[in-house]
Amino acid sequence: MSNEPSFIPLTIAVLTISDTRTAADDVSGQTLVERVEQAQHRVCEKKIVADNIYQIRAVISGWIANPEINVIITTGGTGVTGRDGTPEAVMPLLDKVLDGFGEVFRMLSYQDIKTSTIQSRALSGVANGCYIFCLPGSASACRTGWDGLIKEQLDSRTRPCNLVQLMPRLLEK
Repeated sequence: MSNEPSFIPLTIAVLTISDTRTAADDVSGQTLVERVEQAQHRVCEKKIVADNIYQIRAVISGWIANPEINVIITTGGTGVTGRDGTPEAVMPLLDKVLDGFGEVFRMLSYQDIKTSTIQSRALSGVANGCYIFCLPGSASACRTGWDGLIKEQLDSRTRPCNLVQLMPRLLEK
């Protein structure tokens, strides 16, 4: 009998935030869906929403309220232009911010895009027992975020610790 923990598949929703993407050309969203499924998790829903804080908040709020959804991953809207509103939409919904996510994401991203990584406002947190990860809109950034951070933290076998093992305690008061 092994002490190795077993894999726990999670239910994940993917949201692309863009004023221009459609299902036909949403490379970033599709990149995330493929990686989530390759990791043996389940994508329960995938949507595209305009870069409007109220539309973003409406979709994410609905997913946060659904107890079947464990994780939400967004792509897009994390830059510094006038239309980039993902952090403003998501931050008020979070119960806790995982500051280390954005810090490590930018550290990993620096290896590829050097100082341009300071333009990223990637973030993560917890809302109503659901993890939320907000990634930039490029497929490359989605690969960096998933491969370098999210995949391992959503794998219950990752040691010394992972986000999955904390899930039963997220709603403690």
